[in-house]
Amino acid sequence: METIDVLIKNANILTLDETNTRARSVAVADGKIVNVWEEAEPSVKVTPDTKVIDLEGKTLIPGFIDTHNHLLMYAQFRKQADCSSSLAGDIPTVLQQLKALAENTPQDEWVMGWGYDDTLLAEKRHPTRDELDSVVPDHPVFLRHTSVHFAVANTKALELAGLTDDTPDPKGGHFGRDENGKLNGVLHELPALAPVQAKIPDPSIDELAAWIGEATEDFLAEGITTSSDAGVGLDQGIAEYEAHIRSVANGHNPLRMRYMVLHHLLQEGAPFAGYTREQLDDEIKARTDHKAVLDSAKHFQDGSIQGMTGALRKPYYNDKAVYGELLNDQDAFNDEVLDLHRRGFRVTIHGNGDNAIGSILDAYENALEIAPRADHRHRIEHVQTATDEDLDRMKRLDVAGSFFINHVYYWGDRHKNIFLGPERAVRINPLKEASDRDLLYTLHSDCPITPISPLFSIWAAVNRVTRDGEVLGADQCISVEKALRTMTIDGARLNFQEDEVGSIEVGKLADFAVLDADPTAIDPMKIKDINVSATFINGELIFWNGASDTLAESGNAT
Repeated sequence: METIDVLIKNANILTLDETNTRARSVAVADGKIVNVWEEAEPSVKVTPDTKVIDLEGKTLIPGFIDTHNHLLMYAQFRKQADCSSSLAGDIPTVLQQLKALAENTPQDEWVMGWGYDDTLLAEKRHPTRDELDSVVPDHPVFLRHTSVHFAVANTKALELAGLTDDTPDPKGGHFGRDENGKLNGVLHELPALAPVQAKIPDPSIDELAAWIGEATEDFLAEGITTSSDAGVGLDQGIAEYEAHIRSVANGHNPLRMRYMVLHHLLQEGAPFAGYTREQLDDEIKARTDHKAVLDSAKHFQDGSIQGMTGALRKPYYNDKAVYGELLNDQDAFNDEVLDLHRRGFRVTIHGNGDNAIGSILDAYENALEIAPRADHRHRIEHVQTATDEDLDRMKRLDVAGSFFINHVYYWGDRHKNIFLGPERAVRINPLKEASDRDLLYTLHSDCPITPISPLFSIWAAVNRVTRDGEVLGADQCISVEKALRTMTIDGARLNFQEDEVGSIEVGKLADFAVLDADPTAIDPMKIKDINVSATFINGELIFWNGASDTLAESGNAT
């Protein structure tokens, strides 16, 4: 055997290989796993340079793979006023958060906030421009909803954006208005946000790169080793791509990064016009020394259920006149998906409502009929209200899913009582039905829409408990083992990396998370409370929880 760089022993190892093998120790050389033993104290030769780590029974699993989050957006939100429901339960508290930030913001600079949820505020509505003006009249203010599909702007921001009471609504969104038809500052859906966002000065690329690095510390603390940013170019175009590349290239970001590049950056006249998948992937790898890769071309076909912009086949429970809206006409949508497909891209498309999911599948089926391609692994993102028929089509077309399972906890009660009604709400994120079809799928946090925590997502998939403590759709629960696999080896499969990461097997990269409890051996309701003690990438200790004295003391060669 080659010289061992790291020996991890006396561990409870969940390999998550094909048969869910258990082991007790693992050896690493040159960043890869070179041996796995059933023995806690293997008889193996080590050198004075070998780092021997005694986990004293802690659980070792493959590093978590989050297949859909918004790392760069999260990095920026960390610099803004936190108006989330955990801190702000009513509009006066939201306003106070913005006022406090404004008091420390230089004159004329923007005041930014994020995270409010109108359905959780005591007033059960969005704040208005007048309310924002009352506390921050002299700065432009942009306050983003927790879903990021909505926002509120004050008068100064609306004026800078050139929006007036006579401005027509954009396709796929609309401007909120009061009873007199005057703009009330609420911006519904991304096309309505765009004019205001276009006036917000962008941070420098170096600033964004550094902020990404700071944010990755939170991801590593949750045991994440591979991360897919699901919207590169969403708000600031090509600058987001450059910031991501720079953050990896200069060592700020140690995660294995995958980029879901916005479709508009790939269109005619855009920075990556005419690029094939291989060309863009090669460029990313060359600029990051193969530390980052292209994941896909990202598109959208509807909004969010809680904003009543998710496109449904049947009307919303609380308003029978509202069905939501598809963001793209089907023919043009088909043409763009076909173009991306022909250029070799894996395509990932946001679809919450079942009508949007059906439209996405229509576009995929059209592309595959015209230009057949095996093992494409095209994806639908969120898949919140997929019907049995939708899941059957996904299986037939080999379309994978990345489910936003945290919806069950954070919005399940309101989906049941307000937006979808009891019958549809119990089927949101139908994981058991996806499993029964052997559909390739993963779970994700959509951070910063919900906090980044794979263990929480696993908990949500296993228990399906809502904020109010109700079990929503018990027949859609999945096992702990399956939930763990969705965020490890199944994530690797979704990423075309099943031969490299996702399980603890000889020859794979040594990406690990150390847990202070075994998720398969405790009360399933306690899974979300498990602590991550350490995170390894390429066998290197990247994160260590200082409270874990055992790991700290055994971190040197013995």
